[in-house]
Amino acid sequence: MNLLERLPYEWRLGWRYTRAGRASRRNGFISFISAASMLGIALGVAALIIVLSVMNGFQKDVLGRMLSVIPHIEIFTPDGQALPDPALTLAEVRQNPQVAGAAPFIGEQGLLARGDAMKGAAIRGIDPAEETQVTEVAAKLKADGVLARLEPGQFRIILGRDLARALGVAEGDALTLLAPGGQVTPVGVAPRMKQMTVAGTFSSGHYEYDSTLALIHLDDARRIFRQEGPTGVRVRLHDMRQAPQVTQELAGTLTGRLLLLDWPRQNRTWYAAVQIEKRMMAIILTLIVAVAAFNLVSTLVMTVQDKRADIAILRTLGASPRSIMGIFIVQGAVAGVIGTLAGLALGLAVAFNIDVIVPALEKMLNTSFLPKDIYLISQMPSDPQAGDIIPISIVSLLLAFAATLYPSWRASRVNPAEALRYE
Repeated sequence: MNLLERLPYEWRLGWRYTRAGRASRRNGFISFISAASMLGIALGVAALIIVLSVMNGFQKDVLGRMLSVIPHIEIFTPDGQALPDPALTLAEVRQNPQVAGAAPFIGEQGLLARGDAMKGAAIRGIDPAEETQVTEVAAKLKADGVLARLEPGQFRIILGRDLARALGVAEGDALTLLAPGGQVTPVGVAPRMKQMTVAGTFSSGHYEYDSTLALIHLDDARRIFRQEGPTGVRVRLHDMRQAPQVTQELAGTLTGRLLLLDWPRQNRTWYAAVQIEKRMMAIILTLIVAVAAFNLVSTLVMTVQDKRADIAILRTLGASPRSIMGIFIVQGAVAGVIGTLAGLALGLAVAFNIDVIVPALEKMLNTSFLPKDIYLISQMPSDPQAGDIIPISIVSLLLAFAATLYPSWRASRVNPAEALRYE
């Protein structure tokens, strides 16, 4: 006796009805209409997994590039002036066990000019010896030997690659930095200008920073912008997800009146937009799964109509309405489970190999889905997460089960005498 024969007859009949419609009873293949229902569920589940995995990949990739330039937490004074005691602030920050590194900085806005080309830029004064603890870009510049070129008093500057391209400068070229404010002269207020030498360029892969950010030495920034010292501290954590919690902890331990800004709040608009977009996309694609799941209703209605005589015979043999209902629930549930598992397998197969599939499609179609000059990234990323996949599978199964209830109830209400009248 095999395993199937040990199951209750409701399960055995439900499975038999699933795999043997009239059109395929001879060879035992799944009937066409059941296969179509399963295929619809499978494609809906696969599409949902693939789309959410790609969105997770975009979020992870873009966020990683952003955090290679910006810190997890920034600490600064409310008025934007120098910190009262930078050494004390750094010491207090480093006492937190979640802190992996901290570095002082001066953040100002400036105007860079080279001939007729002028570009606004975010000027960041850094300490080359400590900045590598905070950002990956600084660590890469140190490994390339570029960061060491920022020496106090030399007035050298490192530009984002796109910013350097817009200004038309390369390593060794000179440009002019115009600082905000001015100095009073006998002929009026003149802008404060300083000639800088390009020490190199960097590329974070994020256009917003590559086109606006410039790095100079902390001492040079202090002189140019007339600051008494660092205007803030940049902090990197062992776990970036703990940034809001660590921010609250530091707010209670730091001396003085300071403002703290973690990376989720610093990029709140972008982060919120991504979460809303992902949520709405999940709802839209879930409706596709729902439509596919409710195709089971038509499948079961047709099956019930086809099996009216069988139902009547079972009723005369003593089967209860509950047992009849169970048979067709099993039939729909089997289709839902097979469709969900097939969609899960297909979705994961594509999501984990999208870096191979997309380039092959681009080559075959002779096109580019993500042009480098338009999008932040040029390769299709993917990051399947259990937090998305498990709910997708559960919702698909629940929808398939819900679709079986009404047809199964109708089957249980079949009158044996009326069903056998014309048989």
